[in-house]
Amino acid sequence: MAESDKRPLVVVTGPAKRLKFGWWATRIQLKRAGLRGHYVTAKNPELPDDACGVIIGGGDDIDPKHYGVSGTAGVNYDAARDQLEMETIRVALERQWPMLGICRGAQLINVVHGGDLHTDIRPLRKLTPNRNSLFPVKQAYLNADSKLAEIYQSKVFKINSLHSQAVKRVGEGLKAVAQDKDGFIQAIENPNKPFLIGVQWHPEYLLFSPEQRKLFNAFAQQVEQCVASTQTT
Repeated sequence: MAESDKRPLVVVTGPAKRLKFGWWATRIQLKRAGLRGHYVTAKNPELPDDACGVIIGGGDDIDPKHYGVSGTAGVNYDAARDQLEMETIRVALERQWPMLGICRGAQLINVVHGGDLHTDIRPLRKLTPNRNSLFPVKQAYLNADSKLAEIYQSKVFKINSLHSQAVKRVGEGLKAVAQDKDGFIQAIENPNKPFLIGVQWHPEYLLFSPEQRKLFNAFAQQVEQCVASTQTT
């Protein structure tokens, strides 16, 4: 077995598209953190037996029917992906995998926990930009007592923005731990889990940000502990 194959394996979910920019960027971040990823989509849904962590990736909006809201925000939804990722989240919770949700992923983690979403925050924004940007365009304000603040060693930093939905009512067991200037939730976590974190921004695209490397490194540390615990049981 090659040395690189010994790196802990994590599942990364995403869309079944030809151009997989989110997956490619996430794979780079994982490699830098000492992990390897296995990309899972609705067309390739199998979870590898030796995985010990999951990243629920970003992408299309979530169908509001999953959190009890009728109507649409004028977009197309990916029903197969919604179903796959909700099931993957439930499996990860059952197996006690470290879990990181990115943008849509954070929202879907919240929905699986019984929370709901703003279907479209664009008319509600006052102090933050509506334009989508891979580059940092606004600030996130972290709760001082959160795991994320401990990871980042900072309470304020700049983030990118690629979303029109956002967490509204936080699901059971979860806690809102970051907001933007408009008060929209930018991160959630379960304070009683070793690593169950959802961020509204896209840390995978901020490849040159030391802060975002800290997030992937913290995720990797928990994955390594997960692997170690399975080897001793």
